[in-house]
Amino acid sequence: MTYLVNNEEEFAKEAIEGFAAAYESYVQPVHGGVVRATTSPDKEVSIVVGGGSGHYPAFAGWVGPGMAHGSVCGNIFSSPSASQAKSVCKAASNGGGTLILFGNYAGDVLHFGNAAQQLSAEGDDVRIFAITDDIASGKPENHLERRGIAGDLFIVKIAGAAAAAGMNLDQVEEVARHANDRTRTLGVAFTGCTFPGAKEPLFEVEPGTFGLGLGIHGEQGISSHEMMSCDEIAEMLVSKLLEEEPERSEGYEGRVGVLVNGLGATKYEEMFVFYRAVKKLLEGRDLEIVAPVVDEQVTSLDMAGLSLTLCFLDEKLEQLWLAPADTPAFKVGNVQASGEKRMVEADEENTITAGSKESATQAKVASQIFAAFEKKAREAEKELGKMDAVAGDGDHGQGMVLGTTAAAKAAAECVKAGAGLRTTLARAAAAWSEGAGGTAGALWGGAIAKAASELSDTEVAREEDIARAAVIAARTFQTMGEAKVGDKTIVDAATPFAESMETAKSQLALAWKKAAEMAAGGAAKTADFVARKGRAHNHGEASLGTPDPGATSFALLMGTVPEFL
Repeated sequence: MTYLVNNEEEFAKEAIEGFAAAYESYVQPVHGGVVRATTSPDKEVSIVVGGGSGHYPAFAGWVGPGMAHGSVCGNIFSSPSASQAKSVCKAASNGGGTLILFGNYAGDVLHFGNAAQQLSAEGDDVRIFAITDDIASGKPENHLERRGIAGDLFIVKIAGAAAAAGMNLDQVEEVARHANDRTRTLGVAFTGCTFPGAKEPLFEVEPGTFGLGLGIHGEQGISSHEMMSCDEIAEMLVSKLLEEEPERSEGYEGRVGVLVNGLGATKYEEMFVFYRAVKKLLEGRDLEIVAPVVDEQVTSLDMAGLSLTLCFLDEKLEQLWLAPADTPAFKVGNVQASGEKRMVEADEENTITAGSKESATQAKVASQIFAAFEKKAREAEKELGKMDAVAGDGDHGQGMVLGTTAAAKAAAECVKAGAGLRTTLARAAAAWSEGAGGTAGALWGGAIAKAASELSDTEVAREEDIARAAVIAARTFQTMGEAKVGDKTIVDAATPFAESMETAKSQLALAWKKAAEMAAGGAAKTADFVARKGRAHNHGEASLGTPDPGATSFALLMGTVPEFL
């Protein structure tokens, strides 16, 4: 449980502010995260890492010479937005191109991918690579579809060393891919974790048992086991990881990097007992350990548990793993004196252009709708979180509150400035995406932005214009998320909503009310589905009987709209 909390919605922001103040010789804050406090060589490839907060030292703790140049920091367990990623990448750039590294989660893929596309369109060479080390989240033949957990440390360290060695972007990217192919992780959980401000954990582990194959966002393990001795748990993890050991050849001769990673509440004495067992097991299988790490490197708030990562090293990977690095949370050898203080330009706020009187009047209605969204999201936050915790990470309710709150605030600011409907929706979309982060933030931000593009700041939006924009926005959830009806996602509610709106013959308010009812029906049906998309799909039938939280929240918000039309 987290005790030192002011406002749970501001917890991640305040934590990164405190981190930057504590380590000001290493990092400086920028919009969206932190970058190195000192300059790097001109044309050096920039390594930018990122993801949700709640995993410290990952990811901000790895910013410094020999590792990352910047870190994008999202809300608790939620990916940062594309605008945050873009800001950090620009501030961290040395002119040699940028490689963005992150764990393989849908929200991160969407947001970082969007940021890379925007930067590339502006002339920067920016690549993304999703780390996939968790063997519990997919079969060996689908290694690149797995999620990323504590193995992030090896990939970030090795890629950072490659950049510091003067490799170009193609070479650094190839090294990161190679390191990812040689890295495997598996973990166990003894308790769930608790969000800041929450009174209950995201999930419970039955006394006398442990969960195998947990995630780092509060996801439960894929199986439950009676408690064993430390040596027996070590044997289980080592054996499962070595099932994917590459064949020993001229490139790989049995030398391994080892990380015993604490998840937040399992402390060092226990990890040392565990490492003692791991060392015996690996040496008994004729493996030689290279520079082991027993530490907290990728935590999950206050979760009790640990993970074991093995990186099967060839000569090049070993050289980069052992190369010097100096960051707040990870140090290797001696790094030469840093460069000069990095100068980061402050972001300039865009002015809000006023729209026509008629469009501004409609913008006021849109602002009222966003305020209603916020109210409804706050009312449903706890229940949505419980739904999401069944087979996800439990943050959907929080994410919807953060997104709707940011959107409502942005829309109110637009109304105050006399903005038209298009601008109000576009700014609310961007604020939602940044405020919520995560997959839902990307999807809602993208959908509302698509609706905005169909409307105007000068012309009055007719009922048929609004209906068309709503349909296009609802269809965007499917195209962005690459899901279909039956996958147990927001699409199960958004698609019947769009279909109903497309065929409606009545006035807009009545048509919207009917479409919202169809969305609610679609959301309810998801209780009978097994998830085929998102984090829940890793948990088999665990979500049966529980509606999808994303579909449920979509239906709830759509149901608030008709009274304003």
